Amino acid sequence: MTASVQEESAESLAEAAADLQDAPPQEILRWGVERYFPDLALACSFGGVTGMAILDMAWRIEPRIHVFYLDTGFLFPETYALAEDAARRYGISPAARRPRWTPEEQAREFGPDLWATDPDLCCAIRKVEPNGRALEGKRAWITGLRRSQTPGRANASAIEWDAKFGLAKLNPLASWTDADVWEYVAANEVPYNPLNARGYPSLGCTHCTRSTAVGEDPRAGRWPGDDKTECGLHVAAPLASPAHWEAR
Repeated sequence: MTASVQEESAESLAEAAADLQDAPPQEILRWGVERYFPDLALACSFGGVTGMAILDMAWRIEPRIHVFYLDTGFLFPETYALAEDAARRYGISPAARRPRWTPEEQAREFGPDLWATDPDLCCAIRKVEPNGRALEGKRAWITGLRRSQTPGRANASAIEWDAKFGLAKLNPLASWTDADVWEYVAANEVPYNPLNARGYPSLGCTHCTRSTAVGEDPRAGRWPGDDKTECGLHVAAPLASPAHWEAR
């Protein structure tokens, strides 16, 4: 996609974002479905309540929407179980997007415990690059990004241009708080990961997630002992070229 098309897309999306600034999430999702379906993908980690709330909303609007999740090979058993439960409940087939390397291959190529020695590289391999492949051929994707999650997400717009992956990005719950999400989940009996209620408000990979104490920041359990706060999916750093990944 050329730079001029990117700029035009960013401008038109900014106008849509302004129009839908105070709109409920369902209206934002409906706008996305009308504009992009079937070239639209919903990313659901099956690790957090936000993604499950969006999945429930989107399914009610367009049950054929493409749903995928990043199977890093290091997810909690409860995460895999929820993906299976959601598939049965909603009649969907979530696509598991996996890294090019198995955990064993990664250990041989980059050394053992890469999540500890170079967590950014580990995330790039096991999450960012597979996410890029998952979005190939799509015009837009839906995420669970919310402004209240981290300081780096404080300016997230409900609709924006994603320069990293080269397509439109919808964050329908951008303005919602944790309480808003839990209220929706309870009111609509949405299934969620049981670990969310057991001290794991934010779930990632087993090696990089710990439980949090009462009153602690919900994201404090991610990459404990490191100043890392993002896996790389929602930051502006460019995506590695396919040639680089193929060479590996």
